[in-house]
Amino acid sequence: MKKKKTLESRMYERIRRTKSTVLLRQDFADLGDYDQVGRGLKSLTEKQKLIKISQGVYVKTRKSAATGKVIPAEPLPDLAKKALERLGVKTTLTRAEVAYRQGRSTQVPTGRQIAVNRRITRRIGFNEAYINFEYAR
Repeated sequence: MKKKKTLESRMYERIRRTKSTVLLRQDFADLGDYDQVGRGLKSLTEKQKLIKISQGVYVKTRKSAATGKVIPAEPLPDLAKKALERLGVKTTLTRAEVAYRQGRSTQVPTGRQIAVNRRITRRIGFNEAYINFEYAR
């Protein structure tokens, strides 16, 4: 008799197969109910297979070559832009990025600020490093 796979193992298989580094809670909604999926995601974050960067937003991980610790698979600004895109928020260049590209400023933008087309109350980040949002018309 074939042994049934656990919800957590089915979630992990889906994570490994997907090309996207940003995963939303609703990506797993067809595997179980809300509470079951939540427990599976919590377990996967405890096992360091995922990192939670915002409410309902998770990212794939990798080991850091320098420290050996588990870190997100991509830089935080890139992950934040992908997460906002998946959530239906349009992003553009910030004023600092525009000024730098036009040569009006020599200050290199850090990437920790993202221009969005509407108000965002969500916090995106991890390890005390968070993204700030700038309203762009």
